[in-house]
Amino acid sequence: MNPDLSSLRGSPFVALRTLLDPLQPQSNLTPLALTIGEPQNQPPDLMKSVLEETDHLYGKYPPGDGTKEQRQAITDWLNRRFDLPEDMILENKHITPVNGTKEALYMVAQVITARVSGSNEKPVILLPNPYYHVYYAAAVMAGAEPVLLNANRDHNFFPDLTALTPDLLDRCSAFYLCSPSNPQGTIAGRTYLQEALALARRHDFVLIMDECYTEIYDQEAPTGILELCRDEGGSVERVLSFHSLSKRSSAAGLRSGFIAGDEKITRALLNLRNFAGAASPLPVCAAAAALWQDDAHVALNRSRYRTNIDIAEKHLGGRFGFYRPPGGFFLWLDVGDGVEVTKKLWTEAAIRVLPGEYLSVTDETGFNPGAQYIRVALVFDSEMMEEALSRMANVL
Repeated sequence: MNPDLSSLRGSPFVALRTLLDPLQPQSNLTPLALTIGEPQNQPPDLMKSVLEETDHLYGKYPPGDGTKEQRQAITDWLNRRFDLPEDMILENKHITPVNGTKEALYMVAQVITARVSGSNEKPVILLPNPYYHVYYAAAVMAGAEPVLLNANRDHNFFPDLTALTPDLLDRCSAFYLCSPSNPQGTIAGRTYLQEALALARRHDFVLIMDECYTEIYDQEAPTGILELCRDEGGSVERVLSFHSLSKRSSAAGLRSGFIAGDEKITRALLNLRNFAGAASPLPVCAAAAALWQDDAHVALNRSRYRTNIDIAEKHLGGRFGFYRPPGGFFLWLDVGDGVEVTKKLWTEAAIRVLPGEYLSVTDETGFNPGAQYIRVALVFDSEMMEEALSRMANVL
């Protein structure tokens, strides 16, 4: 079964440059980009010191599955963060370290999607709409049919699970979900996750939980999928949980994350990565282990983002459907026409944001669930966010 590459969409950031580069911003203002979820505060000194202490290891070939110390630090963090029993997640069975979760979210579809020669029906991979573009590419390149499920305000910006038919679910090989959600910043509740997990096990598909924003939250720590597995006996069959240091530790350039879950899939992905992936250098493994062992810098990060949400609420509260995002660091603002407002903010305020339309696909009725929104990344220091959000409020 050959994948239909014609359906692949380009990067939303390429589309944004095409939209805005021909336009001139206000010449008397410093341009500010609130487009990408890239933390602008520096990684903790702990990371830098470990990299320096272990730089002599760059001359050695690293193992594909990281180091035992790294995997154990990850397991300890999972147990600590989600209150798991010590024997539920084993570092040598259920953990696969990866070079950031972008690569792994893409590659995992290759090992869980069966290609049926001669069949008229492709396997299905479900994903939310708006969505992370890697999910869509993963489905297409695995030879599956990506089925986008609109995630609207009336369902807390998550897909409506009750609308999924048994026939569709029986064709499903995987379901990508992100909580806290990107771009909306909402959190999947315990009941919702229980229902999603029950569907995965009833219809024999893999529930892929992208939980990379789980340590960035406003008030309450998000429930993780592994907590639900714990409460239902401890089995992680048909479940994968993805985590990264990019947001948690402001270490996007370290390119370090992991997958935890179903042993058959974590081992299959490890096998694929041994052929097609690049192993993390040993100093990176050591730095990752140190970061997963430390929670103090994460609490400081949360405090910074909470301050930025306070600033946003001061300038935008009560307008544009503003709500305090329970998780993550994005605003999802209802501005009526996201593309036109993006152009207006650039030309009149020298602020770059991302139109929600670029993160979504228009359905067969002509409806695009992101068309009326813009995504705003609250990733700079409080002084710069005060300047940016003040400009935005004045123009809007």
